[in-house]
Amino acid sequence: MYSSQGHQDLAAATRCNGMAPHPGFHSLHDETTASIPVTGGLPDWLRGSLIRNGPGAFSFPNGSSVDHWFDGFAMLYRFTFDPDGDAVHYRNRFLRTDAYEAATSGEFEGGFATGETTLRSRLATFLTDPYDNTNIIAERFGREYVALTESPRKVRFDPNTLETTGHIEHDDGVPTGQLSCAHVKRDPTSGVLVNVDTAFGRTSQYHVTAMTPDGTRRHVGSVDTDQPSYMHSFALTPRYVVLTEFPLRLDPRRFLKPGRQAPFIEQFEWEPDRGTRIIVMDRTTGTVVAEPVIDAVFGFHHVNAFERDGGRELVFDLETVPDATTIDSLYLDNLRAGEMGAIVGRIERFTVDLGTGSGAPRYGDVDAAVSREMLYPDGSALPTVSPARWCRPHRYVYAMGMDTPVTEWARRVLKLDTDTGAVETFDDGGDYFGEPVFVSAPNGDAEDDGVVLVVALDADADRSRLLVLDGQTFTERARATLPHAAPFDFHGRYFPELRVAADD
Repeated sequence: MYSSQGHQDLAAATRCNGMAPHPGFHSLHDETTASIPVTGGLPDWLRGSLIRNGPGAFSFPNGSSVDHWFDGFAMLYRFTFDPDGDAVHYRNRFLRTDAYEAATSGEFEGGFATGETTLRSRLATFLTDPYDNTNIIAERFGREYVALTESPRKVRFDPNTLETTGHIEHDDGVPTGQLSCAHVKRDPTSGVLVNVDTAFGRTSQYHVTAMTPDGTRRHVGSVDTDQPSYMHSFALTPRYVVLTEFPLRLDPRRFLKPGRQAPFIEQFEWEPDRGTRIIVMDRTTGTVVAEPVIDAVFGFHHVNAFERDGGRELVFDLETVPDATTIDSLYLDNLRAGEMGAIVGRIERFTVDLGTGSGAPRYGDVDAAVSREMLYPDGSALPTVSPARWCRPHRYVYAMGMDTPVTEWARRVLKLDTDTGAVETFDDGGDYFGEPVFVSAPNGDAEDDGVVLVVALDADADRSRLLVLDGQTFTERARATLPHAAPFDFHGRYFPELRVAADD
């Protein structure tokens, strides 16, 4: 069992060394509802809500603590835009998950990278009681809003109050697994949600599933693997699902050995000699079209993917890091001490040639060719594109801007023009910046006609701010200062349908 003593010891050691703990990795215990006045002007069309998700607390008084950034307990943040009232209506709230209840009572036993496990707890986690600290992102599944992590167990919440309303575990006979990609992919044309589950077994498999807007799921296809890879996301085009099987691999038989074991992620081993297998699956038939192997690479986030030349070329942008030591660098001891050297990524473009230039794409009879192009080498994190460009060619990528070598959190956000290589940056309104989220203007003519929403932390003021940037000029249009400093979170989604309620 883990207690809050580890957090107290770290704080004491930091004081003795004369260093202040990093302001982005504190625990926020306050749950607040506030209408915040806006400085500047909101676009008249910006009337929906941004919901962000991430670690809200790393320890609780008289409760448990965690060791790793990825294990912080899930907190949702809702920002509802009110141009008529020149305000942003703000609310933050913990998800009342099983993990949260265990932590607040001092009974949290471990998560992604925290705590040892017993055989009994491992079997329970994978078979009967999947982990539910869903702190990565919020999504809409049909009419339901859910928070997600890398577990097949999804947490449902009320999008207005952010109150936790239950769990979702599918029982429709569609294959599932013990792990899920945290990032589902939505086809903007059909509204279909695609996801990838990993099932451990004598022969492990990746199961690809698709869900229609009415909640109907179907099995697209499965791929065998001798040792499953850690995959946080994947890529999607109109015809294909693309899995990047990085050489961070796991032998599932290890979980069945008796005795206590290291945290879940430490069971994976980096095996660069395997290379990275790129699995291209047809979305309609489930057929594996190609599975070329390239030199070892690792990454968390696929930016976007699209097709060219009638589907004979498949292009995906991926933020890469040199190897899987990135995960080790994100232990809280390192982050609070400012040791962030492995966070930085680079945005690369991978092009998979599936055909000969005439006729239909090949279906595995000849090895597909893969080429790589560096789009941005100078340090990025959490890259995004306009949702209107998902599954389609995109020109602009938005990301946190990191210095190289990295000694500090992101001091700016950036806008990358993938056509010209030009980069614009914004660094006002705070000391540190989070993930930028692009929102398209209705009926906008250009891809970058819209706004970029980003949360920045002002360390001296001990406050976070929501900044609204012009998508084209990359200058500030509006800001709203929160009543507290929010810890660094992970991901956000803008939901245009979540508007100001009558009682706001």
